[in-house]
Amino acid sequence: MKKLILLFLIIQATFVNAQIKNGPMVGYSDMKEVMLWVQTEKPAKVKFVYWEENTPTKKMTTDEVVTNKKSAFVAKIVCDQVTMGKKYNYEVLVDNKKVARNYPLSFQTQELWQYRKDPASFKFAFGSCNYINEAETDRPGQPYGAHNEIFTSIYEKKPDFMLWGGDNLYYREPDWNTRTGMIHRNTHSRNIPELQPLLGNTHHYAIWDDHDYGSNDSDRSFWAKDMSLEMFKLFWANPNYVFRDEACTGTFQWNDVQFFLLDNRWFRTPNDNHLGDRDFFGKKQMDWLMDALTGSSATFKIIVSGGQIVNPAKIFENMATYENERDLLLKKITDSKVKGVLFFTGDRHHTVLQKLERTGANYPLYDLTVSPFTSGPAKPIKAEENAPIVEGTTFLDRNFSICEVSGPLKDRVLKISIYDSKGEQKWTRDIKASELK
Repeated sequence: MKKLILLFLIIQATFVNAQIKNGPMVGYSDMKEVMLWVQTEKPAKVKFVYWEENTPTKKMTTDEVVTNKKSAFVAKIVCDQVTMGKKYNYEVLVDNKKVARNYPLSFQTQELWQYRKDPASFKFAFGSCNYINEAETDRPGQPYGAHNEIFTSIYEKKPDFMLWGGDNLYYREPDWNTRTGMIHRNTHSRNIPELQPLLGNTHHYAIWDDHDYGSNDSDRSFWAKDMSLEMFKLFWANPNYVFRDEACTGTFQWNDVQFFLLDNRWFRTPNDNHLGDRDFFGKKQMDWLMDALTGSSATFKIIVSGGQIVNPAKIFENMATYENERDLLLKKITDSKVKGVLFFTGDRHHTVLQKLERTGANYPLYDLTVSPFTSGPAKPIKAEENAPIVEGTTFLDRNFSICEVSGPLKDRVLKISIYDSKGEQKWTRDIKASELK
């Protein structure tokens, strides 16, 4: 009888564990709420139980959500009983049964520091270009993706949050024309074991670029962009979207740093269309960005884009190929006298820090490009030999960055460190807030 009971418990546990396809993932964090995400294998009732790290006996429970096929069996649930500046542990319940994970599950709320003290130090991961292999849809030959262990290396650095800079997955030919295909690619790309601990313990924010928007070099003409935006909102847990039913544009703040998440695809003129005005971000998004920058009191104002901004080479997907809009953006930043602006970009399949000196401006503009996570690396080309590259910052293999903001409010420092897929440091640079005034 005991053996039968034990067998039943093992079967039951296996069934419940099989209910989770991906995650859970920790989404955005604010002072009064945090969003959690999970994807189940099939229809199920999902909720989360969470508690302050130091008071495990006082548990709180989220609302319950029933996952369904139409929404890819995804549940996005807000933890709304949190308090400011606390760390929490949590667990996920599927059909009222706890689903075990062999790694910790935790999240944190942001602290109310304004008018009270200096903001705390924090660190975040950043990078782009994540290709997860799938034999039946990959191109013939050597697999393009490699080194999934990079996500273990990121997890081991214990960032407070992770910022995904686009091409976070690669839609293939069977994917981008149907909702079924898009759901499959999002699900498959998130379904690797190395990624799960990072999802479960680190807050995540994202933009997209062409490959997780549509096909290669996709632009505003992509017929299925509404469907693609639906998928992005379903599989990520950003705190906001600036334009209703348009673009993945948004913003968030972590302590004294504000991030401006831009969409370089939704409003983009096709690369080969040179008739009339050429949009990269587009007027609507550019107007919002300048309003938001001038209204921000953040020490560092980090503009996140899928394509390089500072690089003057008119190649590939750089903003320089949209010369008039790039000139206008740089002029507006100069004329507005906004302090603390810098760019974080992806796409190029190599990592580099660029520093643009500006005529009539008080400080240079930095552009940190970090790429790739797991996609194939690529070298810079001859046409960009005159780009304003900071010496010693080019890296040509899979990699990620850990950025740490520290120091008192009046003397903050952004420390950028680049690591290879094994977690070995390749270079580091400090950018002082006092340099960007």
